[in-house]
Amino acid sequence: MSDLIELRDRIRVFTEERDWAKFHDPKSLILALVGEVGELSELFQWLPADTAATRAHEDPLHTRAGEELADVLIYLIRLADVLNIDLADAASRKLTSSSTRFPTTQFHGQAPEKI
Repeated sequence: MSDLIELRDRIRVFTEERDWAKFHDPKSLILALVGEVGELSELFQWLPADTAATRAHEDPLHTRAGEELADVLIYLIRLADVLNIDLADAASRKLTSSSTRFPTTQFHGQAPEKI
């Protein structure tokens, strides 16, 4: 069993035990997800770009970033569950598609200008 499936099942149980499924329509989950991404971005908002990665390895930022990333992941998994989307499969298909769209011969070391 994959880690994503195990997390999905734990999130289902957590939700069912609290009778929160009635609040987990796609719109509400998307808004919650956006809110959590906002909280994560707030941690990095004013950090200089050249030191952000180094500082993210140090506490308290490291711990806080982990907490916010966990919130993002939980809402993302729950949203995929409600929409009946296999996240691992969708991500795999997306990577395959992106590999075709952005071949290394054209994009090695450079970002696409606009696609």
